[in-house]
Amino acid sequence: MARDQYPEFCKGKNISLWTPLEAIKPETKKLKVRYEYHPDSDLYGLTTPLITTASGAKMGKTAQGAVWLTEDMVSPYDYWQFWRNTEDKDVGRFLRLFTELDIAEIERLEKLEGAEINQAKIILANEATKICHGEQAAKDSEETARKTFEQGGIGDFLPVVEIAKAELEIGIPAFKMLMQAGLADSGKAAKRLIQGGGAKINDNKIEDEMINIGLDFINSDGVIKLSSGKKKHALVKAV
Repeated sequence: MARDQYPEFCKGKNISLWTPLEAIKPETKKLKVRYEYHPDSDLYGLTTPLITTASGAKMGKTAQGAVWLTEDMVSPYDYWQFWRNTEDKDVGRFLRLFTELDIAEIERLEKLEGAEINQAKIILANEATKICHGEQAAKDSEETARKTFEQGGIGDFLPVVEIAKAELEIGIPAFKMLMQAGLADSGKAAKRLIQGGGAKINDNKIEDEMINIGLDFINSDGVIKLSSGKKKHALVKAV
């Protein structure tokens, strides 16, 4: 147990020894709370090992920060992508930890090699997303990924970022738009992405980090598609 955790366990145990009893004071009709002490109550603190990936990174971290379970913090599609991007060496372990598949099926999947390991990663992503967001969200996320990656199109559930039409009329530098779309966590990171050839707009490589992206970049689907590498995408919509 880490040193910073132990005091929290002690506080929790001390609080649990006291049971609040509520009563209305007749003379004031106000709620009065008193506490009853239970020194013999049992309470146990449980810790688990920190989960790390095969590369040593803390589980649950991405370039944009922590992976949240709630949809308002991380979309089901981004949650699905987090599991889809699992390192090859972690697939079997994560299938055991984060899905309810039979052990026999997990043992079959973790033996897959080469390009076939992607099948196991998709199953991991589907099963983990199904538990957190439901079966339909898992299906929608997989279909969006298929349309985006295999067909080069725009899936129905890619993250959408709304930007004021007036702002797009002026134009936004490419590196800043990548930040606004959540594809880079800083200006420096966005510029590195562009310089490394990993940033695309409407499936075309962005060559100049300062190029102004405006209304003329809106495609036939009515949005601007931004990409970071092959697996991270976002749509910009003028409002």
